[in-house]
Amino acid sequence: MPPGSSRGPGAEIDLYWEDLAPGRRFALGAHRVTEEEILAFGREFDPQPFHVDPERARETVFGGLIASGWHSASVWMRLWVDAVLSHAASLGASGVEQLQWRRPVRPGDLLSGSAEVLSRRPSASRPERGWTQVRGELVDEGGEVKVSMVAWGLFGRRPAGPGS
Repeated sequence: MPPGSSRGPGAEIDLYWEDLAPGRRFALGAHRVTEEEILAFGREFDPQPFHVDPERARETVFGGLIASGWHSASVWMRLWVDAVLSHAASLGASGVEQLQWRRPVRPGDLLSGSAEVLSRRPSASRPERGWTQVRGELVDEGGEVKVSMVAWGLFGRRPAGPGS
């Protein structure tokens, strides 16, 4: 396991930088958002009325309770970790270039995540690593995009095999 990886003991790595060619897509699974999690996240991290108070939320431009955009981005991140990073030579990330909250996420929404590799480049200073640019999205059951982002992740390169 590469130093600094987030996998637990015994987790197998089967996805390296070389496997993340531009155009590769990943279906990340789905998560149904509940009112309880919207309220809990909002109270802890984004206590605006439309995230923490269903009655006051009805009086806002949203007309009801919605998830914080940060909550929605965190849902995508959890799906990405579970589906990809948990078995990848992931070494962290440098940030998000673009994050858009396109439509409100509401209680009961079933969000499906996807990721597409946009580009990649080897590390200029560390040949055992490479950067990968990914577009992530969350869509609802009707196919409406709720969240989209573009981010860079750092991945370990495939180790040389015996005799290489």
